Amino acid sequence: MSQHRFKNQSIVSSRALIPLGYSIKKKRLHAQQMKATKGSTLMSFIRWQPLSVGHFLKASTNLAIRSILFAIRPSPFAFRSSLLALRSTLYALGVLFALTACRQDMHDQPKYEPLEASTFFADGRSARPLIEGTVARGNLQLDEHFYTGKINGELATELPFPATMDVLKRGQERFNIYCSPCHSKAGDGAGMIVQRGFRRPPTYHSERLRDAPIGHFFDVMTNGFGAMYSYAERVSPRDRWAIAAYIRALQLSQNATLDDVPDDVRQQLLETGK
Repeated sequence: MSQHRFKNQSIVSSRALIPLGYSIKKKRLHAQQMKATKGSTLMSFIRWQPLSVGHFLKASTNLAIRSILFAIRPSPFAFRSSLLALRSTLYALGVLFALTACRQDMHDQPKYEPLEASTFFADGRSARPLIEGTVARGNLQLDEHFYTGKINGELATELPFPATMDVLKRGQERFNIYCSPCHSKAGDGAGMIVQRGFRRPPTYHSERLRDAPIGHFFDVMTNGFGAMYSYAERVSPRDRWAIAAYIRALQLSQNATLDDVPDDVRQQLLETGK
């Protein structure tokens, strides 16, 4: 094992320099690497020459610090390579996004919108007319009396089902919800909407409406009349008939005579009147 004597006569083995990356036999190569890399490698800290122990320790400390800086700071060539790789990756991603953007089938589906023109059919329409006799599911409506309020084209004069107490209660409930805002709960046409400035509807207690067939009220609720719009989408056919039956009860309540009262109730009314 070779030994080297420094100025202060301290002896340091050459093996102590090997962990620091220095070789005595390759000092010229180390000097060339130092010049080529401009001090950015581990071999740039020292040229071989006799040193004191203090200088040796100082040089070792500087080497450790510069080694750490070199480890965390890439060389210019590595930085340029990373930049080129990043640019290539971004370019590839841009091409990929551009290609996928050309397909918008999920956002703009290849289908006809309602009433859209078409070059496929001779008449230029994408919407095809219904075949004669086609009936939508749940809309067969073979009972003209029940679904239109008419019989052979004439307004019906009777309900399509018996007017039970349950029917009248249901009619009263639906009437108070849909009809009373305009017609009022008494049916005189002085509802809250009218009190706020809306056009007043006719009273149910006029002679004209008392004499109107019950099918008239069903037809008005179904198709609308004057300023009143249709309630067919809001009130089912059976509920419309229940409301019409309740309107008849309202008309009777406001225009009934003593002769219309049952005998047992009439007697009570006479005794109360005395």
